[in-house]
Amino acid sequence: MVKINAKAASVSFRGVTKIYGRDVVAVDDIDLEVAAGTLVTLLGPSGCGKTTTLRMIAGLEMPSQGQIFIGDKDVSTLPATDRDVSMVFQSYALFPHMTVMENVSYGLKFSGFDKSETKDRAVAGLGLVGLTGYGDRLPSELSGGQQQRVAVARALVLEPQVLLFDEPLSNLDAKLRRQVREEIREIQQNLGLTVVYVTHDQEEALAVSDEIVVMRNAGIAQKGTPRELYEAPASAFVADFIGEANLIPCEILSVSEGMAEIGIGSFRHQLVSRGLAPGKARVAVRPSRVRIGAAGQGMPAKIAKATYVGSRMEYTVEAEFGQLFAVLDDVASPLEPGAEVMISFAESGPVLVPE
Repeated sequence: MVKINAKAASVSFRGVTKIYGRDVVAVDDIDLEVAAGTLVTLLGPSGCGKTTTLRMIAGLEMPSQGQIFIGDKDVSTLPATDRDVSMVFQSYALFPHMTVMENVSYGLKFSGFDKSETKDRAVAGLGLVGLTGYGDRLPSELSGGQQQRVAVARALVLEPQVLLFDEPLSNLDAKLRRQVREEIREIQQNLGLTVVYVTHDQEEALAVSDEIVVMRNAGIAQKGTPRELYEAPASAFVADFIGEANLIPCEILSVSEGMAEIGIGSFRHQLVSRGLAPGKARVAVRPSRVRIGAAGQGMPAKIAKATYVGSRMEYTVEAEFGQLFAVLDDVASPLEPGAEVMISFAESGPVLVPE
């Protein structure tokens, strides 16, 4: 059962458009529902509209058309100061001359709390992010990950209805990103917070989200759980953006009882038709779903590149339709560049997408 904080509120976009100047459409007529107590990630390439969407929730931008609700309240025209929302920025935005405790307490001073309650809340906030005892330090005395946690604590102590994250991990190295994203997810789940999270990192989105909203060209390309988007992308764009995918041109030869037989040259494979009719299409195949063998059924191909990355081998394979990227767990007996092989697909995993 999902725990929902008493203050956590839903977020609803109804036909929201944001236009800059005369004709720059940053967000184009989107409908979006974020359930209370969930973490929803807005994911997409630069310029797709995800940060503008986040800033409209925060009240830092106003919609040109449509309505935004936080809970049952229409906040479409309310300034940021009148919304019960906190935001954690990419740059942390800590005051360098203030101690950690002063940074965390800063927003509380303007929220009507007395000195004693302000201190108690700040101490509790530091405890939530694992920084008990760090209150007297300056930001310059902390690591990047610790500074980010101070920024999270500063937002948490205000107990907002909605907590917003704008690319919060982009300034951290890979190992620290993984650690801090796990901490953010754990805090969100333990406290039952409503969180809207913006990133362009697919792995990060898959790891932290209850639901992912993939944005493209100012609109929503697809929304769903991480598993739904990874295993059943609605388009070639989503397939390629959510994790790596080989997009291979194919021909749907026949469809029967929801199953399609596809042809790639002389190779045949059966998979779910997903409502597509016979004709040209593409099949999206994850690198881990490519099968490479020395003989047997499949498509003839040649190993172009072989790269050892520790836990697996990565291969670039040349076939008649072009290049294919594949990963295999067998690092003990790697295939050499130039080797002639046969390639095929795992029974489950490949999915059809429109051409």
